[in-house]
Amino acid sequence: MIDVAANPATPTRSRRSRWIAELRGLLTTILLVFGVHSLIAKPFYIPSESMMPELLVGDRLVVSKYPYGWSYVSPSFHLLPFLHGRLLGRMPERGDIVIVTPPDAGRRGEDLIKRVIGLPGDTIRLIGGRLWLNGRPVPTRDMGVRLMPIDGNFHCDANDPDAGRAFSGFAGARMTGADGRAYCRLHILRETLPEGRAYDTLDFGWSGEDDTPAYTVPADHVFVLGDNRDNSADSRVPVALNGLGGAVPLETIGGRAEFVTFSLNGDATRNPLTWISAFRSGRAGTSLRPSYPVRTARR
Repeated sequence: MIDVAANPATPTRSRRSRWIAELRGLLTTILLVFGVHSLIAKPFYIPSESMMPELLVGDRLVVSKYPYGWSYVSPSFHLLPFLHGRLLGRMPERGDIVIVTPPDAGRRGEDLIKRVIGLPGDTIRLIGGRLWLNGRPVPTRDMGVRLMPIDGNFHCDANDPDAGRAFSGFAGARMTGADGRAYCRLHILRETLPEGRAYDTLDFGWSGEDDTPAYTVPADHVFVLGDNRDNSADSRVPVALNGLGGAVPLETIGGRAEFVTFSLNGDATRNPLTWISAFRSGRAGTSLRPSYPVRTARR
């Protein structure tokens, strides 16, 4: 039998050992989560309307970190200065939705989500709001008008939360549907890139970025645009207007958007009964990879 009285330090050592074990377990968990977020995948929240209609304010996404390799922006916390090169780097594909950390992230303090349109050597320009790639217009199909419900996360107003500029695209777009609910009328255009990848964009008529000079994407850069073309601070927009000021270095690509996990309409209150109704139906599991046109087999 052990004489506890003869070993007064035993309980103290035991408590200390438990605390050390708890601390070690906590640190291991933190490092594991940090490693997964930095190297494999992380959640992402959509705060602006620049990628409508594909992405809505209130969407929660999964962003994979490994498709293009890893760079200085891969860690969950952007503490490193700009560093050239990527580990196991690979080029994005046209049409991919990517997370971009602007080189001026220290001033902006946020990541952006945009679609890759141009690869190194490509020439990009917009004429009358229509995208041209390497001297040819990108095939664009008018999909007509789509009604988007107005809710706590989508107000259909005339502000530009992404760029902080005046934006009149939603002006006059509000309407009341046959069900008595408030909707926003969105004009949808579907672009199809040379590889056959298709996605929807918004068009509200003429805007300041609808006509741009020809721009050749430098080596090791990609040209990115928002799908809400009249309301996106992207590669067309100067840095002085909170844009990206041209193509972005590959090192600033933090990952690829894969799918929507869930989406909230912003109408929830402290009342738990409102939490379930705040979930937007039909959004969970939505793939964010551009679609290819369905081809019928030849006989």
